Amino acid sequence: MVGPIRPQFVLFGSSIVQFSYSHQGWGAILADLYARKADILLRGYAGWNSKCALQVLDKVFPKDATVQPSLVIVYFGGNDSLEPHPSGLSAHVPLPEYVENMRKIAIHLKSLSEKTRIIFLTAPAVNEAKITEVFGNSRGRSNESCRKYSEACIQLCQELGVKVIDLWSALQQRDDWLTACFTDGIHLSSEGSEIVVKEILKVLKEAEWEPDLHWRSLPIEFPEISPYIFVDPKGETVVKVSQMDLEWQTRWH
Repeated sequence: MVGPIRPQFVLFGSSIVQFSYSHQGWGAILADLYARKADILLRGYAGWNSKCALQVLDKVFPKDATVQPSLVIVYFGGNDSLEPHPSGLSAHVPLPEYVENMRKIAIHLKSLSEKTRIIFLTAPAVNEAKITEVFGNSRGRSNESCRKYSEACIQLCQELGVKVIDLWSALQQRDDWLTACFTDGIHLSSEGSEIVVKEILKVLKEAEWEPDLHWRSLPIEFPEISPYIFVDPKGETVVKVSQMDLEWQTRWH
């Protein structure tokens, strides 16, 4: 442990999380955005499903930890939604079981601390043609199956009062989503990751959480040596901001 202790944001999930520092991914963007404000901790496990997550939940998030995370962003669903294989070796988890697994994850995370906030990410859309082009077959993954698991996750979160981001719909808001949002039809490109970050920041901005976890609300660690002056676009307000904040004002407002 190094100090000072900052708020901890934990990214917990499968390959969409593990690879989120690759290709200018959404984890890397968050780490950059929250530099000197919060620690972004990566707990991603490629190939895993919600059943695997339950097996390590107590180890990744022990209830007796001295410091509990301020925010946990959870993603499981894409691998769960795979078609079952006759051999039984697929990562597929039946939809009702997936829902119950995610329910258990949410309940455990809620029990960590009154200050631990949770955001679930649903199964994102996929480009089936690109998957076949890259891997030679669909690998048992379809956009329609992702939709069903996404909708089930949203319904569960509404029931539990957990914030949720509908990645299946969010990615498809771009007209060129099929070509722009993926590296291989499954995993996210930099463009796809930017959509994820914008959706996360939207939730953080609108959430009535105390303390506020949006990047512009968290204090910067140690004072800046050379503060800058920022004039808003209308020229009406002059405020002192850090160099880091100045650089992000336009892109991640």
